[in-house]
This record gives sequence, structure tokens and C-alpha cells, in this order.
Amino acid sequence: MKALILVGGFGTRLRPLTLSFPKPLVDFANKPMILHQIEALKDVGVTEVILAINYRPEVMINFLKDFEDKLGITITCSQETEPLGTAGPLALARDKLVDGSGEPFFVLNSDVISEYPFAELIQFHKSHGGEATIMVTKVDEPSKYGVVVMEDTTGVVERFVEKPKIFVGNKINAGIYLLNPSVLDRIELKPTSIEKEVFPRIAADQKLYAMVLPGFWMDIGQPRDYITGLRLYLDSLRKKSAAKLAAGAHIVGNVLVHDSAKIGEGCLIGPDVAIGPGCVVEDGVRLSRCTVMRGVRIKKHACISNSIIGWHSTVGQWARIENMTILGEDVHVGDEVYSNGGVVLPHKEIKSSILKPEIVM
Repeated sequence: MKALILVGGFGTRLRPLTLSFPKPLVDFANKPMILHQIEALKDVGVTEVILAINYRPEVMINFLKDFEDKLGITITCSQETEPLGTAGPLALARDKLVDGSGEPFFVLNSDVISEYPFAELIQFHKSHGGEATIMVTKVDEPSKYGVVVMEDTTGVVERFVEKPKIFVGNKINAGIYLLNPSVLDRIELKPTSIEKEVFPRIAADQKLYAMVLPGFWMDIGQPRDYITGLRLYLDSLRKKSAAKLAAGAHIVGNVLVHDSAKIGEGCLIGPDVAIGPGCVVEDGVRLSRCTVMRGVRIKKHACISNSIIGWHSTVGQWARIENMTILGEDVHVGDEVYSNGGVVLPHKEIKSSILKPEIVM
């Protein structure tokens, strides 16, 4: 089987992290976002992953070469010279996707995190005999999304309603699809939206089915949702393989700590924290609802909550970092500095407090 991952854009919503790496390579729960997807695809027998990309393909390919060998899976790029939306890239990669086997292929949005129930998706797709299956997830506020109206017993998709003013349902497109090769005959090589143009046409022919995604789902393409996604991911990890989570008197709730990280005395860590490879957390540090990426040093008695600390940054003694502060790569925060929602670009030194949310160039 094959899979196409829509890597696409510039990741502007996750800046300043995406100034250092393309968004799919930004760490989530101690490994690049896209690796969560590639590993799950490999587990259900996918042998080739195609990345549909228009931004810095050489960075992606060089990075993923290591994982090709480790995972035993082929990873190739299909490069757009102009942005082609969410359907155009399928037409562009047609030769890579169609091999004459007639097997369906996966299409995923690169910033979606979930339990990836791909085996169930394959089973459902083959059982209904339609042309395409989309995964849907239930949300509390459907008015913010495009809602999928479906027949609950069969899964047949009836129609799509964009940001409904009145309640028509609470299921939205989760950005995970399984498509027959025939779907490619419906797509032209031009900027096209799969959600707004292709799927409604398949639904009109009654050949589009939806499966409700079990477990959690999050689009982690922006900082607030990234932090929420981490909480949901760690919750799920607790249920599935709790042994991977940290334990001890200094741990509260779900915490993921890389084996190579060092944690000092008298710390209180959690809930919902990921500490990456090579990090040093000195004595008396307090961490909650945050991600600390590879190579970060957090000095004594610093306090970090609801924030993302980029690669190889330093947080000074008694510093306080909170309220969705995002530090880019190699940012150095001085002792006793306070940051309230600061967004700091890479390679900066912060010597004075950031009292209200602002971007520090």
C-alpha cells in the first residue's frame, strides 16, 4: 500500500519554530510530527510514503533518509512549483500513486495527531465498496468547521455544510482518507480543494463514506492546539503503554521524558509535559503543560507553564515563562526574567521581561 502526506505550506501558525524546521519536522512528544504518522502507516503495511511538498523539500528528504532505513519504508517527495491546494497534489503524484494493483491509498494532512486507527479504516473501506472513505471526528463547536452530514448506520456521506449557523451535526473532516485510484480521475492538475470540490462530487454519486474516528484527534498546527494535542496524546499513551511515561515523586500526571535528559533534585514536573533528548533540568524547576525540545537547559528554580521551549534554548534561574510563550531555536532567557506570552524568534537573548503577549524580533 501507498500513502500521500500533504505537507504543503510554510507553517506560519507555528512560527517561530518553523523558521528552523519545516512544520512536519517540528518535534511533538519527542519526535518529529510526521514520524508519528509514518510509523502508524508502516504498522498497517504501507511500503511507500509520498510527501506532497512545496517548501524546502531537500530539508525533509535529508532528514527522513535516516528513517527510511530504520523503518524499512520508501519515502519520496512530490514537489509542487506552485501551491496546488489539497487535491492538486494528488494529480501531481498520480504516477507515484497508481501502480496497477488497484489497491486504495491513504491521504493524510501532516499536522493531524490521533491514534491513527488505519487497520479499522482499511477494513471499513473494503466492506462498503465505495470509492472513498474519510475519517470524521466529533467536536463540541461544529459552527467553527465544515460539518460532514452522514447516514449514521451505513456511513454514507450525504453532504458537507461549511460553518453551519444551525445545528446539522457534530462530525467534521479529520484529514485522514482512504481513496481508490479511480478518485484520481476526478482531479485535474490545478489548484483544487479536495474538501470543497472533489468530495462533494463523490458524495453526489453516493460513493463517499465516513468512519467516526475512535479516540482523540487534534490539528496541532498552532501553539494552543499543539499544547492541547500533547495533553490528549499523553492521555492516550497512559491508556495504551503507560510504561513509556515517567514516574516518581517529582512527577504529576502524564509526563514524557527522553532517556538522555537529566533532571535535578526538588523539581515538580507535570502534568502534560514532554522533555526532549539531551535536556538538562536543574534543581527546583517547576514545569507544567509544556514542551521542552532537544538540547534545552532550564536553570534552577525556573517555572514554565503553557509554553513551548525550542531546541537548544536556555531558561535562566528563577525565570518565569507562561501564557503560551514560544521560544524559537537557540533563545537565551536571562535570570529572573518573566515572559507573559512572548513569541521569540531564533537566536535571541532576552534580558528584560516581556509583560504582555508580543513578538520579539
